[in-house]
Amino acid sequence: MTLPPLNPVYAGLGTTIFTTMSALAAETGAINLGQGFPETDGFPEVREAAARALTDSSNQYAPMKGQGALLEAVAGFYGRTQGLSLDPAKNVLITSGATEALAAAVFSLISPGDEVIVFEPHYDAYAPLIERAGGVVVRVRLNPPDWRFTEAQLTKAFSPRTRMVMVTTPNNPTTRLIPPEDWALLARFCVAHRACVVSDEVWEQVVFDGTTHHGVLNVPGLETLGVKIGSAGKLFALTGWKVGFVCAHERLINQMAKAHQFLTFATPPMLQSAVAFGLGLPDGRFAEEVAALQRSRDRLRAGLEAGGFRTLPSEGTYFLNIDLPGSGVALDGQAFALRGVKEAGVATIPLDAFCAPGGEGLPVVRLCFAKSDATLDRGIERLSAARQLLS
Repeated sequence: MTLPPLNPVYAGLGTTIFTTMSALAAETGAINLGQGFPETDGFPEVREAAARALTDSSNQYAPMKGQGALLEAVAGFYGRTQGLSLDPAKNVLITSGATEALAAAVFSLISPGDEVIVFEPHYDAYAPLIERAGGVVVRVRLNPPDWRFTEAQLTKAFSPRTRMVMVTTPNNPTTRLIPPEDWALLARFCVAHRACVVSDEVWEQVVFDGTTHHGVLNVPGLETLGVKIGSAGKLFALTGWKVGFVCAHERLINQMAKAHQFLTFATPPMLQSAVAFGLGLPDGRFAEEVAALQRSRDRLRAGLEAGGFRTLPSEGTYFLNIDLPGSGVALDGQAFALRGVKEAGVATIPLDAFCAPGGEGLPVVRLCFAKSDATLDRGIERLSAARQLLS
């Protein structure tokens, strides 16, 4: 039998660490603090709105750029919460999840041979999308505990071929936010090189301790270069819904829509209707959810530190990271994660999985705290056992 050749971008990819660790957790009966989804099933009132729309409204193709009600709701939500002035018809695009939005941005805004700067560790979809579009990935390595880039790093990374920078704030997996002074530094380089900034801001509402989220479209100089990406899945703890928002200058939105129309074309109409409803909920409703997540973060952190672990700051997202050397564990992240799930019955995610293979090791593991108190307590118990076993 003669088989066709495979695209090398995808042929060389293995199973994601999330799939691997979740499968091992299921196989061994381990507590799964690895994959980042909540145990509860999101905002019930938003789910009820989707059910009403499913039975009472159209289930045919939605408009390619998004239902008018959702476009207006996105513009209104960001106007209310972040002070952005967005024209729903010109500055907003609805996609089938934030990852589709990232794909549309990369496929439509760079050309083969263009360089795209990413900051490691980063969301694992970035590099394959860039390479599939013919782009060249330029990696800037960040390190704990602050995970901040420097002017020297940017000077080395930027070149005449730089066309895009991809950032995440709040960052999965590092959990840190880009502060205003770092945004200003990055903006100076992007303006000088006329490089777009694709800002993955899906965790923008999940920030803790009174911290303020600063997004790309709030940065002076990036108003026409920035692409802001949001996610209903993260806003409403409904990660399976896959409803994304793109906000940008009209010229960029129109370009991205040309890619979007050949990726998914449109997003399920009942979900769009429900998300439009949800974006109109009182600000206090979102604050309740964040307060509950912060309590879970604090419970996990306190339990781990009582067990001898050193944790890194968690400014946002569903995640908390463990500094293995600081915790007295002389293993890299991959080894600790694999032995932890097999020998101690707890699944974690090594941050090495968010970096290019073969690079400098990163002895940090990520835990998801969007879980019940009972799950967190069992996870703490097993992680404490893992530390004793593996130290």
